[in-house]
Amino acid sequence: MTTTRKIAEDFLNRLADSDASKTAALFADDVDFLCAGTEDAEWIRPRETRADMEEMFSTMQAHFDPESRAASLTSFLVDGNDAVITGHISQRLRSNNQAFTIPFALHLTVVDGKINRYHIYEDSLTVANAVRGTVTAL
Repeated sequence: MTTTRKIAEDFLNRLADSDASKTAALFADDVDFLCAGTEDAEWIRPRETRADMEEMFSTMQAHFDPESRAASLTSFLVDGNDAVITGHISQRLRSNNQAFTIPFALHLTVVDGKINRYHIYEDSLTVANAVRGTVTAL
């Protein structure tokens, strides 16, 4: 049996490798998705399926410069089927060269070896400002 921690670690590694298909393969057919959206960031919109998740990761990766992406984790908590990961993400948009760093908290739930909950809490205002080209500080 694959553990919640192992699936969550695999998810982070695949996300770092920028392979949307391999990342999405970790998800169940149906996904409980939550992310505070903004119309400025086209990758942040409602999602419900594994295919939706693949499209999100693919679209997101297309918008960011992979050379300037970094993440630092501050906590990685596992309780049964749930994993909560917190930290900071730094990114630079390809479209306008805007860079930003935001805090995040990610709640994953793993059932039968697949992620069926993806709730991400992040500073979507800073992301929207970066897309608009109005970020003033990291």
